[in-house]
Amino acid sequence: MNGTANYILSKMTDQGLPFAKVLKEAQELGFAEADPTYDVEGIDTAHKLAILMNIAYGQSVHLDDVTVEGISSIEPIDIHFAREFGYRIKLLAISHNHGDHVEARVHPTMVPENHMLATIGGAFNGILFNGDTVGDVLLYGQGAGMMPTGSAVAADVVDIGRNMACDSINRVAPLGWLPEKLTPPRITPMDQLICPYYLRTTVIDQPGVLAKLTGIFGKHQVSIRSMVQQEQSENKSVYVVFRTHRAQEAQIKQAIAEIDALEICTAPTVTIRLLIEE
Repeated sequence: MNGTANYILSKMTDQGLPFAKVLKEAQELGFAEADPTYDVEGIDTAHKLAILMNIAYGQSVHLDDVTVEGISSIEPIDIHFAREFGYRIKLLAISHNHGDHVEARVHPTMVPENHMLATIGGAFNGILFNGDTVGDVLLYGQGAGMMPTGSAVAADVVDIGRNMACDSINRVAPLGWLPEKLTPPRITPMDQLICPYYLRTTVIDQPGVLAKLTGIFGKHQVSIRSMVQQEQSENKSVYVVFRTHRAQEAQIKQAIAEIDALEICTAPTVTIRLLIEE
């Protein structure tokens, strides 16, 4: 739901360019602000998710309720591995209504290449929602740039002006629910999330490394689906990439903390969640 982030990830995917170079290009084209923090760190997307959750669930969801991760740590090597696995990396805002609790999270996600959201490229936005009877519905359109932004602002100003002229302010509740009807949300703790994961470790290439890594994953009940090791680089560190079966977020965090504390680990492990369809 952020055209700037989608433009950057699309360019990184299609042209193999690094994040910083594509961000600069996006700023020159007017797709990114001089200070791009809200866009690239997922904050703008989290605001939009909170608004949509208010409308969809009648719950008073605020920015602080949403877990937020941005795209600034994504590197071309992650794009490369995603493509090898049959995925594209997108910044997604995700919410699932489980009845007694709701998910509220924004983070980079590996989306299967044949999924509808994977086909949305450039500075476009997409919203995919599922209704009880209508099923999946995809809304799609431009999400960054002078004219799309100006059109959205003008539409809001026109609506406000019409309501004032007709003396019908608050004729329709802004979030679809009267304020007194909004209920407090029960947000699903991130540690309870269960999904597959992409994990890129950076380690010294020496005998016994894989045994240590897989031993830690086994200790924390993380099942490995596949593993790829990159050829050794000049600094003698290599990327060892794991794709897991469904695992609990808390167990992934524990395993990564233990791996990153090893002397053989030369950089923090990069973690990207994989999209699962309910």
